[in-house]
Amino acid sequence: MKITHIRNATIIVEYAGHQFLIDPFLADKGTYPPFPNSARQDQMNPLVSLPTSIENIIRNIDAVIVTHLHLDHFDDAAKEALPKDIKMFVQNDADATEVKNAGFINVEVLQVNTVFQGIELVKTKGEHGRGEILKLAGEVCGVVFKHTSEQTLYVAGDTVWVESVQEVIQTYKPEVIVVNGGDNQFLQGGSLVMGKDDIYEVYQTASDAKILVVHMEAVNHWGLSRQELRNFLKDKGMTRNVAVPEDGESYVI
Repeated sequence: MKITHIRNATIIVEYAGHQFLIDPFLADKGTYPPFPNSARQDQMNPLVSLPTSIENIIRNIDAVIVTHLHLDHFDDAAKEALPKDIKMFVQNDADATEVKNAGFINVEVLQVNTVFQGIELVKTKGEHGRGEILKLAGEVCGVVFKHTSEQTLYVAGDTVWVESVQEVIQTYKPEVIVVNGGDNQFLQGGSLVMGKDDIYEVYQTASDAKILVVHMEAVNHWGLSRQELRNFLKDKGMTRNVAVPEDGESYVI
């Protein structure tokens, strides 16, 4: 497989001969206001430009997976750019309705036994924070990719380390894991996605897996920089298994 990190949680997964675009956040730098009640209120989102053109990003995409509908995972630029007949996978009926209202006509709700072009897609649970913040953050999902010609891939989505994530790893034993690790948070409520300690838990549970950490330094409420995370990985002896890609960087696994 080949995984290309675009920006934030947006990645392109080339898997068993097909290309998936996950969580497309495609606006130009500085298009949207900062997320309120969080750091960097003087900076507009996204904080950085796309590493390539939208045309290059969507050119060969066979299907899109939207893990949830927050702006930094599915924005107006993506709605405008993507062909309205492209295959769209979403987490639930409510999200399907919204995506259909945006004009998309080929929308399917992910299940635990979804199959697309011979590829098994397994919807997984996650928790977009801990405690009271979950009411604000809402429902999210991840997805496991399985095919006889490929290693198993787990894209965890916007989640912190929780029992459901551990269960996915123990059940499906993915050889490749993508986690959202920017430790994004508001001024109150704690982490919305994984921080250093969460990533360490993933590593301890899947010590033989290749782990890619994305969702970093792209929106104003990020809390963990790439450099801080890389220093942590080095201190913990995790650099052989865990990578922190730059925007536009690809990994063939």
